[in-house]
Amino acid sequence: MSESDIHSGGCQCGAIRYCVSGLKRPTICHCRMCQKAVGGPFAALVVTENLSWTRGEPTYFQSSNLVRRGFCGNCGTPLTYEFEASNIDVTIASLDEPKLFAPVLQLSTESRLPWCEGLTELPERSPDDQAAAEAVFAGVENHQHPDHDTKSWETPAPDDKV
Repeated sequence: MSESDIHSGGCQCGAIRYCVSGLKRPTICHCRMCQKAVGGPFAALVVTENLSWTRGEPTYFQSSNLVRRGFCGNCGTPLTYEFEASNIDVTIASLDEPKLFAPVLQLSTESRLPWCEGLTELPERSPDDQAAAEAVFAGVENHQHPDHDTKSWETPAPDDKV
């Protein structure tokens, strides 16, 4: 397996980090359980053939008799969807490079919220509003873990603080 086949990810606070390989079939699931699990209109998930926790381990919620979901017990970031007797899915947005895994399939569209269909048509902030927002955001102190991991996949770098 080449290094380019290995991807890292983790939670917002950095208490949990992972590496994965064999990623396939990125999807969006609109089912009500996924909506509730991620607190959003859908869950974006990708199947992984290999998952290793490199820092910490998730807390689990058994969302049905066949599915458990892993999340960070510290910051609440949703991390996994684990269907009994199958590969584990990781949440696409918990990957360090989520842009690499554009969904190719939608699931449970009967539960899709009607307003999801027009999301790309919503207006964006005006240039003046954007400039004002950027001025406010300039003063934000980010406590989120950076989107990177060490090359060893085992030991965090000395300056990699949680």
